[in-house]
Amino acid sequence: MTVSLQVIYPASEDTTFNYDYYEKIHLPLLEEHWGDMMDTVEASRGIASGPDVSPAFLLIATITFPDMETLDTAMAEKGGPIIDDVANFTNIRPQILIGQVLMS
Repeated sequence: MTVSLQVIYPASEDTTFNYDYYEKIHLPLLEEHWGDMMDTVEASRGIASGPDVSPAFLLIATITFPDMETLDTAMAEKGGPIIDDVANFTNIRPQILIGQVLMS
């Protein structure tokens, strides 16, 4: 069963997020450490939460893995450098959602 790891960065008045660093440094870091384990990576920058409504989330990253065991291995064995890098591009503590992929 394919599983997803969603990393969700909520917006607020005092948040900072360096999109350039995220794209040029953090995303390649995912590939470096998890490239052989993950199926897909998608990152969406929030632009709105409706007409004339600021985005509730600055960015949502969705990473898919073939199964829960692979995700667990990725986090346990190679997750440290990825998690430690978050402070280099944002002051947000991201929310995490692990899910079962119903359709892709």
